[in-house]
Amino acid sequence: MAADILIGASPDGPVTMALKRANRHGLIAGATGTGKTVTLQRLAETFALQGIAVFAADVKGDLSGIAAPGAPPPGWAVERAKQVGLTDYAPNAPPVVFWDLYGQQGHPIRTTLTEMGPVLIGRILEATDAQEGALTVAFKLADDWLKAGKQEGLLLNMADLRSLLTYISEHADEIGKTYGLVSPTTVAALQRKLLQLEGDGADAFFGEPGLELADMIRTTADGRGVVNILAADKLVQSPGLYSTFLLWLMSELWEELPEVGDLDKPKMVFFFDEAHLLFRDAEKALLTRIEQVARLIRSKGVGIYFITQSPTDVPDIVLSQLGNRFQHALRAYTPADQKAVKAAAQSFRAAEGLDVFKTIQELGVGEALVSTLDAKGAPTPVAITAIAPPCSRVGPVTPAERASLMAASGLGLKYDKMVNRQSAYEILSGKTASAAAAAAQQNAAEDAAKEAAAKTKAEQAAAAAQTKLQTAQAKAAAAQATAEARAAAAKAKADAAKRAASRRSTPVTRTAERVGGRVLSNVGSALAREVMRGIFGNMRRR
Repeated sequence: MAADILIGASPDGPVTMALKRANRHGLIAGATGTGKTVTLQRLAETFALQGIAVFAADVKGDLSGIAAPGAPPPGWAVERAKQVGLTDYAPNAPPVVFWDLYGQQGHPIRTTLTEMGPVLIGRILEATDAQEGALTVAFKLADDWLKAGKQEGLLLNMADLRSLLTYISEHADEIGKTYGLVSPTTVAALQRKLLQLEGDGADAFFGEPGLELADMIRTTADGRGVVNILAADKLVQSPGLYSTFLLWLMSELWEELPEVGDLDKPKMVFFFDEAHLLFRDAEKALLTRIEQVARLIRSKGVGIYFITQSPTDVPDIVLSQLGNRFQHALRAYTPADQKAVKAAAQSFRAAEGLDVFKTIQELGVGEALVSTLDAKGAPTPVAITAIAPPCSRVGPVTPAERASLMAASGLGLKYDKMVNRQSAYEILSGKTASAAAAAAQQNAAEDAAKEAAAKTKAEQAAAAAQTKLQTAQAKAAAAQATAEARAAAAKAKADAAKRAASRRSTPVTRTAERVGGRVLSNVGSALAREVMRGIFGNMRRR
């Protein structure tokens, strides 16, 4: 039987937790700044010392200090160790491996879209019902392709899913007959969400090589469990991805680990910080799944510990599965706060003479109300406990220390470089490229034919226009010749008429001239006579 672990000390003596009951899960709750992280750190390094692997998310960055020994005495840790009766206290650190979904502050953690499935992908994308339906169709189509031996059904990364959604949109009528109609609008909305997720850096999480749980559930040669620290200070800024990843990891532990029954101690303890993100806006089906994992995973030798501010952040269906409780101080400034404190107080097994509701509000930093499961599985009476100090550093490691630990882990060669084998994106894009090339070639041929036809038509039109021009020119020349002939004929006719008229008028003119001459001569003679008579007559009268 493994020994119990020391949690701290109460006025009545040491407060411990039975390792055999550590897989009955737990809750670490309390307001910000009351000591939750130090309690988590103490539990994690104590579990590791007992040969239990640990996984914990480092949301604020200060949990990384568990990888380095604590500061030498004197210090607050030494004083607290004396207070709780920890006689063998000395600076120490468990073996630590750093992980990071983005691959920046730790070894990358990856999985494939196929392994995660449409439900969790939909949660990450905050998909609507219609979009979840489209994802279900996409994953079903991919699964059927894989069963038929088609590699285009292999969804490894986000590029694969985008290509598959594009394919579904382009073949909506054909696919809709078998799998159900998926509208282009729904596909377009999913594509936008995928692009946004990629912009947040989440595409680094999807790919290969995928995480092997055996690389987390390890012990060192000296029998200590490995503490796996997930750098989550950046990840928690994407709450959907953060909570879905941890839920996926819990699900993977549940599905892959064999049944082991009740062990003397867990094989692994899983700490879920900022647990309220997991349950926020969670649908009933998701809550049921979380409750099922929490209820059944203990038989796989895994304990789950949720860390949050108030027990009310955890649904009752899950809260009822958490047997080990560590309640730090809560503040009751508003009616809602008072309700939360009352709910927290009522979740403990009462202790004689202890007003839990009042005590929760009066706890100091590093103090907690603790109730664990004893060897028989019954909750112990709640006790005011000064939490034992961790032997490791309270505060973050330096970047140089982190880099050194990552280099020494031996996992970099396996995980640091992403492998991109042929999958849906390459195949579907290849088909699309071939189809596009064929279409382009056909279009080019059609364009060439149209151009040749247009050229022939233009040449025919030019020839017709030339013929028409020549015909018009010939007609014009003929018309001009005819006009000139007619003009010449008319001129000739006029000249002939003129000559004829001239010939007819010549004798008359001569006759008239003779007659006129005669008349003028006679008139002149007569006039002369009259003049003469006038002159001489007048002379006679005188």
